[in-house]
Amino acid sequence: MASLNLNEQFCFSLYRASRSVIRLYGPLLKSLGITYPQYLVMLVLWEKQKASVKEIGIQVDLDSATLTPLIRKLEDFGFVSKSRSTTDERIVDVTLTPIGRSLKAKAQKIPEGLKLLLHLNSPKKSPLDYKSIKRDLDQLFRQIES
Repeated sequence: MASLNLNEQFCFSLYRASRSVIRLYGPLLKSLGITYPQYLVMLVLWEKQKASVKEIGIQVDLDSATLTPLIRKLEDFGFVSKSRSTTDERIVDVTLTPIGRSLKAKAQKIPEGLKLLLHLNSPKKSPLDYKSIKRDLDQLFRQIES
């Protein structure tokens, strides 16, 4: 019979690790003035420059009810602008503004900053194999989604 001990649950290990990593992003993102979910949206836009709300939602795995206030806040900050698609008025496009594009330069330091924080917070103080961990997590996601 499977154990129902909380600390033996696979899901709880993923949950704790996810929350801890997201918490580490806080101080790094403070210099940008954005939250972790807003950072995810900005990552999509820094890559594509322009995307529909639906496309962003698919990329960051958030529904429009969650995504809309995030994008509205980014718009209030002047990082993005929204407009109706010229080909289909049901589609709302989100585009980086010059301020949003310039924020990318500051954000370039975040991935390395996170690695440093993860290393410093590691009980063994040994480097983690980030590529291997990411590959395993991506494989887990694909297995669950298929």
